[in-house]
Amino acid sequence: MGDLQTLVERLMHERGASLTAYAAMLADRDDDAVRLMDDAIVAVLRRRRPPTDVDEADARVRMAMATTVAGRSPRRTWRASRGSRPAAGPDSAPHADGALRSPQDDRQDRVDDGSDVRTALRALPPRERACVVMRHHDELTLPQIARALHVEQHQVRRCLQDATARLSPLLGVVDPGPEPEVAELVNPRSRR
Repeated sequence: MGDLQTLVERLMHERGASLTAYAAMLADRDDDAVRLMDDAIVAVLRRRRPPTDVDEADARVRMAMATTVAGRSPRRTWRASRGSRPAAGPDSAPHADGALRSPQDDRQDRVDDGSDVRTALRALPPRERACVVMRHHDELTLPQIARALHVEQHQVRRCLQDATARLSPLLGVVDPGPEPEVAELVNPRSRR
């Protein structure tokens, strides 16, 4: 246990700020970022084979955070943050035109107020947000993201396309076009 405690202390001392920033990109709110990071650290350390050094621990904690967020459904995430009230309930407020406003509308308006990347990321559903962070922050390929999230490549591609379509007007960037196809070369002799 002493080795794990030392590892966690070193991890937080050396990488705590960057892990917190990474969690903030993935989380819906700043309060959730620290909780997400703490849960990921506990999950990584509880595994049968815990990490042996800070680099491995850092990589595993980041992956645990991304897969946790990607596994959340947007509805479940919203209900958890709102106390499980339905969208047309007491939280909904009439808009100037008389229509009820959904949480997605409110989130969209908050993003329109500024072009902060973290705020813009929070306008995305959890899986899209995780895919964008893994693709552009971690610089993972589509096959690597698909493997990490246990989904098909076409699902990752679709998430990235949808996220790009939502983020482009919010951040004032032009859509770079479709992701290039990446083929993984596998040596059949190395699988033995």
